[in-house]
Amino acid sequence: MDQAAVTRPRAALRRVLIVLCITEITSWGVLYYAFPVLAPTISASTGWPAGTLTAAFSASLLVSALVGIPVGRWLDRWGPRVVMTAGSVLAVPAVLMIARASSPGWFFAGWVVAGVAMAAVLYRPAFAALTRWWGPRRVVALTAVTLIAGLASTVFAPLTALLVAHMDWRHTYLVLAAVLAVVTIPLHALGLRGEWPHPLPEHDTVVTDHAPDVIARSRPFVLLAVSMSLAAFAVYAVVVNLVPLLTGRGMSTGTAALALGLGGAGQVCGRLGYARLTAATSVRPRTLIVLLFAAAGILVLGLLPGPAVLLVAVSVLVGASRGIFTLLEATAISDRWGSVHYGRLNGLLSAPVTVAAALAPWAGTALAGYLGGYPAVFAVLAVIAGLAGALAMATIPGRG
Repeated sequence: MDQAAVTRPRAALRRVLIVLCITEITSWGVLYYAFPVLAPTISASTGWPAGTLTAAFSASLLVSALVGIPVGRWLDRWGPRVVMTAGSVLAVPAVLMIARASSPGWFFAGWVVAGVAMAAVLYRPAFAALTRWWGPRRVVALTAVTLIAGLASTVFAPLTALLVAHMDWRHTYLVLAAVLAVVTIPLHALGLRGEWPHPLPEHDTVVTDHAPDVIARSRPFVLLAVSMSLAAFAVYAVVVNLVPLLTGRGMSTGTAALALGLGGAGQVCGRLGYARLTAATSVRPRTLIVLLFAAAGILVLGLLPGPAVLLVAVSVLVGASRGIFTLLEATAISDRWGSVHYGRLNGLLSAPVTVAAALAPWAGTALAGYLGGYPAVFAVLAVIAGLAGALAMATIPGRG
């Protein structure tokens, strides 16, 4: 067990986990899931093109990916309390900028600032905190926080819809900014207090004597970044492009949306089973199993003409693979190089992965026009996920 897990009492570990569960569901809900609900209203109210609004939101994800690199270094140096509190403080004026934007340019600027805040408050810094503090039991903690945060859309999508039904979109964002400030700032400032020690290598689950810069330039790390980015592109492209695929199979929009929603339930089931998978497998076969499972599910969706109930069932399985992938990515660094340099290395790994996830929805739609339909897109995405699995076989240090 690493030093952090040895020195911190169980009550402190539970406090950190509870704090991050609450702040992650709130941060994801306000900074991410509120936008898809409000976008049509914003466009109708302002006359700004929907494409411009989506571009601003996508820009925030790209900024988050780039800023995540220095954030990783800051996490290793100062710990999550300073970084995540600062991110929460910055997130509030970012949302206020979005709410008060008088032109597309100011709206875009607000989302750029929000992207900086995202890098400091969403999954990556939370993963770093849990990986360092929980040590060998990190999978339990990571599973818990992703399960709770996975409910962000369940809580904040209807809450946002309720707010915008009674007030305009600007006041809705003002209310959400207040929620963000009241919940996340004090919880990060007070709930993440405590020592942020350097983990002792002799207590780590994986020992490495390499400097982070050496690891980042190594062949296994580069291939891991490529593999995870390809996999992220495939699984996140499915999310946005599933509904048009299923409606093209003859489903109603409502049934297709239900399939997408049940895929979210599949994510929860997949994450619940990840701890058992880690106990039964080593890193290499575990990575291959998860990525090939995703590839197979995506391919079946592309090839299967029906019936609707079977398509919905496969959608749930694909959702499960997406849920497992989140944890696979979260543990990729610690499984291979330990937790000593987790913040910095995970920041470097997350940058291309986040870019791929941000570009995936647009790219999937563009490919559908080029290839003549969504079934062909899903076949391509399955090949990409399979390639990710093949490349992952060479990502084990000293054995790749």
